[in-house]
Amino acid sequence: MISVTELRAGTTYEEDGQYFTVLSYEHIKMGRGSANIKVKVKNLKTGSTTDKSYINGAKVQPIAVLKKEMQYLYKDEDSVFFMDPRTFEQVNIPLKLVPEYIYLKEGETFSVSLLDGKPLEVLLPPKMVFKVVETAPGAKGNSATNVFKEATLENNIKTRVPLFISAGELIRVDTRTGAYSEKA
Repeated sequence: MISVTELRAGTTYEEDGQYFTVLSYEHIKMGRGSANIKVKVKNLKTGSTTDKSYINGAKVQPIAVLKKEMQYLYKDEDSVFFMDPRTFEQVNIPLKLVPEYIYLKEGETFSVSLLDGKPLEVLLPPKMVFKVVETAPGAKGNSATNVFKEATLENNIKTRVPLFISAGELIRVDTRTGAYSEKA
């Protein structure tokens, strides 16, 4: 058992038969009472995120999750498929556990969390590079404010990009928000 004060982003634990990974941690101390620990967690079975609150002395059961680098192969109607590049073993993960599957690119390597050999989640890098397939031509001249236009990326994601970005260019996209980050 570990104290809830040791829960940090990325920590995985079990509570009431459910597995959670911590997304954010906040320690709140008000007045003379005991401190409260607020964590935002992702349920690894359902993929939903919730906020949980614990008192300072509470304990939770940690679980050992194995993180493996695996190559993304393809997607079908209800699963995504990965392969271990060393053993060539393939695993499939239900789409409900990978809500960010639109960011997966065939042939690229991603970190996959496994518990007892069963995949739990796919960890995406915070930013990924994509090619702009279609966008309107940009306006000429300077602008006093940030002006954006619609763009369609190679994975059919629509995002807003600055006016100077044109079709065929590579851009970096934040996988947490889907927003343009910078020119690659």
